[in-house]
Amino acid sequence: MTRSIIKIKTTLLDHQIAQLSAIAIGLSLIESILPSPMPGVKPGIANIITLYAIYHFNFKTAMWVSVLRVFATSLILGQFLGPAFMLSLIGSMLSLLTLYFAIKLPSKFFSPIGLSVLSSFAHITGQLFLVRIWLIPHVSIYYLVPIYSAAALLFGLINGWITYRLLKHHNSI
Repeated sequence: MTRSIIKIKTTLLDHQIAQLSAIAIGLSLIESILPSPMPGVKPGIANIITLYAIYHFNFKTAMWVSVLRVFATSLILGQFLGPAFMLSLIGSMLSLLTLYFAIKLPSKFFSPIGLSVLSSFAHITGQLFLVRIWLIPHVSIYYLVPIYSAAALLFGLINGWITYRLLKHHNSI
């Protein structure tokens, strides 16, 4: 076997992003085998890692973790470029965009719980928008908004609380 002559220098942050991404991917894979009461209603437990990355590191790190999670999970599950991948990608992008602007506000306005709820609502909004224009181009999709909003609120609160506890444990708040 010939030794590779390519050397890639990595930083500590690269390794931390890889570790956080691996945890988020693992959580996404676990979540994918859990039964769901409705299509698309998932707890979003991998978003705990994204929120942790925002608080413990910065937005750029959280963005890397989120994007790597979406791509890697879809490749592992065989959903790359399929509807599930597109829904996950649009939800993650809108969630990240919302988090980007929310973290610019004074911290007294948003705790990890508040950011998690905002992120959760942004995620489901992006997904419902894509479903409406691509998969189910009919207004009846809007009848699902209250159900998905309730799920977004519930899981946003739970994930935010878990993130808060995790950050408190690691003295990142």
